[in-house]
Amino acid sequence: MSLRKQWRVGLLVLLLLGSAFALFVPPGTVSGGNDNAALSNETGPTNLKYGLELAGGTRIRAPVNGVTAENVKIPNGTGQAAVQNAVAGNISGVEQSDVMIRSSQSGVTIEVFTENATTGQLKSALDNAGIGYEKVREGVTEQTRSEIVRTLSDKISKSGLAGGRVQQVSSGDDHFIQIEMPNTNQSQMNDLVTERGKVSVVAHYPTGNNSYNNTTVLEQDSFTSIGQAEQDPNGNPYISVTLTPEAANEFVRVMKERGFTSRQGIGACSYPETNASQGGYCLYTVVDDRVVYGASMGADLAPSIQSGEFEQQPTFRMLTTNMSEARRLQINLRAGALPAALDTQEGTTTYLAPSLATEFKTYSLIAGIAAVFAVSGTVFVRYGKKEVALPMIVTALSEVVILLGFAAAVELPLDLSHIAGFIAVIGTGVDDLIIIADEVMSEGDVHSSRVFQSRFRKAFWVIGAAAATTIIAMSPLAVLSLGDLQGFAIITILGVLIGVLVTRPAYGDILRYLLTDK
Repeated sequence: MSLRKQWRVGLLVLLLLGSAFALFVPPGTVSGGNDNAALSNETGPTNLKYGLELAGGTRIRAPVNGVTAENVKIPNGTGQAAVQNAVAGNISGVEQSDVMIRSSQSGVTIEVFTENATTGQLKSALDNAGIGYEKVREGVTEQTRSEIVRTLSDKISKSGLAGGRVQQVSSGDDHFIQIEMPNTNQSQMNDLVTERGKVSVVAHYPTGNNSYNNTTVLEQDSFTSIGQAEQDPNGNPYISVTLTPEAANEFVRVMKERGFTSRQGIGACSYPETNASQGGYCLYTVVDDRVVYGASMGADLAPSIQSGEFEQQPTFRMLTTNMSEARRLQINLRAGALPAALDTQEGTTTYLAPSLATEFKTYSLIAGIAAVFAVSGTVFVRYGKKEVALPMIVTALSEVVILLGFAAAVELPLDLSHIAGFIAVIGTGVDDLIIIADEVMSEGDVHSSRVFQSRFRKAFWVIGAAAATTIIAMSPLAVLSLGDLQGFAIITILGVLIGVLVTRPAYGDILRYLLTDK
């Protein structure tokens, strides 16, 4: 067999070797270390990760507490802090930090993040404040739900727990946040969702003789609101924060006394180019005693501090270099706190015992083996030729091996929906290979390579059309937040793509080698 002519078979072999490497070689064996060693929570012969249904754990599916006013018309000249105060002052039990104002292409929205607020109360508060609106509804905005997902995902990542997953799940007009944590009980899950770190903003400044001093100017309770990551008209990413009056007074005092608003203090932070212990005139965001962000005093902010204008409207922007950094800064400023609480009373909490999950894993393996034997028996009965049937079975199984290798490489937590996808891939894969074999052998044995290629092309067009139909049909399930259906659709689409691009052509080359004259 010439590798130049049978390069598709060579590609299949390379993918199988790569998959075997991803499945069985322990992480860190080549690099000498594993930065994500805490993720290896599965002890077994493979590097596969398992989700809730195959490892046991806890799942919380809950809506977000809050009410939202859409297409809000804020009077000209009214600042954000004033609107927040006006809304909070007209709703019992609501503080300024519970009110969020967002601007987007669809308009301005005002959200109130509390379980006690009702749509009627928000309407009354807006009417009393002279603020127009088009509609008030239960729930929060898509931006808020996305922030919750990002924050929880970041907390799960930092916790070192493998297989954790956070996603939005929709059912009609109802939207939920779904959190899955394998090997975690309900108490641990609640701690992870509600736990906060310690955040502060520290003024770092020179004191002479190459020495520096640090003064904490802002702490967690200094902020009335922490905005989402946005971009100004020039495309510069930023986070907008608002301080309490007391915190604003202290912030202004330190900035003036320590020279941050002077000519030499404006724009004088050299972090991260310079070590954080030197840096210049810097405002460091510190989370759990670790510097996560450093910024200079802005040329626009300094004059407002000097004139006293800042104390009247204590809001400023923290600029970043890109949107990814802005989102990380937003999460760090909130120290893991969610912008709005999950309504677990209206949601559902499910705990799956690890012993039951182990049974599911065993049954899944049995189902996979049964599917392989069933397909193998059918193929041998259909053709009775080992040179046709054996390559067909091996090729179909190679798709599953490649998919498992992909799952291990990207640390995809496998659940029952993925297992269903693997079984579907086996069935559809053999289906396509049967089409190829039937077309090639439709008029008896074939000895000419040219005739074989002509018949193979006809079969491949049929397979390609069927693959395109499957991908189109499964794409909405893979994109939309539909829970377990998403995992099934993703595995099925990947299996179809691997089949059309790699395994089906490789099977054709193997058949041509075995059935035609050498």
